[in-house]
Formats: sequence, structure tokens, C-alpha cells
Amino acid sequence: MKTITAHDAYDLLQSGKAVLIDVREPDEFAQEHIAYATSVPLGTVEQVVSGLKVPDDMNIIMQCMRGKRGEQACCIMGACDARPYLNIDGGIEAWKAAGLPVIGASGPKISIFRQVQMIVGTLILALVLLGFAGLTFGFMLAGLFGGALAFAGLTGWCGLAMVLRGMPWNRKR
Repeated sequence: MKTITAHDAYDLLQSGKAVLIDVREPDEFAQEHIAYATSVPLGTVEQVVSGLKVPDDMNIIMQCMRGKRGEQACCIMGACDARPYLNIDGGIEAWKAAGLPVIGASGPKISIFRQVQMIVGTLILALVLLGFAGLTFGFMLAGLFGGALAFAGLTGWCGLAMVLRGMPWNRKR
């Protein structure tokens, strides 16, 4: 895996020498994305990218929000393919900081993925604190929420995300 700057990625994409894979979740991609990007969530990257017919002389660039999931995608693909995979250092945030265009930027809206993390993280923290305060049901409920989060990660199905998608602040205007 090799990291490249947003400007280097832009040059490769403009010249037609690369394809861009956005490995964020579909709701993150829908909120905003780079015009050249194809959405392939990290959990499906090996199956989908392996099936793409990309000429050997083309670069494949991975991209996410800040670069970590893009790095994971490069490692996953590097383990099953000899082709070099590139990762945009800093992800779409670096792309925007470089003044490069994105589609669908709608201001400070927080992705549903991050909303789930904030809600479940806060609940688990509060419940563990209750557990340490002597209310043992706090530990049990914290374990339940942790298990639900693990289930969501394993299956890709998250009930809380489905509820949050219907909330007024997450609906398209």
C-alpha cells in the first residue's frame, strides 16, 4: 500500500490513469463524495473490487473519511492481489481541504454511522458508570448494547441506524 496526496489522486483521476473506490458506508457516500468515486463499503471491498475489470496499467485508489478505512481496504486487497493499491492520505477531508470538488456537500450534517457511534458510546459509558455506582444492571445493559454493536458490525444490519435515517434532521430536504 502507498499513500498519495489528494492533488496526486486528482491528477491521476483527471488523466484517466486511476479509478477511485470510496469505502465509506452508503449513507456517508450519499451525503457527499468525490465525483470520480464508486461506492464500495469496506465490508464488501474484497468481493466487489476483485470482480472489477480494471486494466493492469490503471491505479486503484481507495478513499474514506480520513484515511484509516482506505488503508484497511488497501491491506485487504493487497493480501489477495499483487496490484499496488493507493490510499488518499487524509481521505475526503484532505481532498476538501485541498480545495478539490465534492458532490452533495450539505454542511455540518453528521453521518448516521457517526450518530450511532455517539449514541451507543454515550449509553455504554453511562451504563458502566451506573454499574460502578452499584447498580449491576448497568453492566448488563452495557453488555447488551456492546453485543448489538458487534452484531451490527458483523451483519451490516443496525436497527438504530434505521431509526436514525427516519429522523427529521437526517431526511433529505
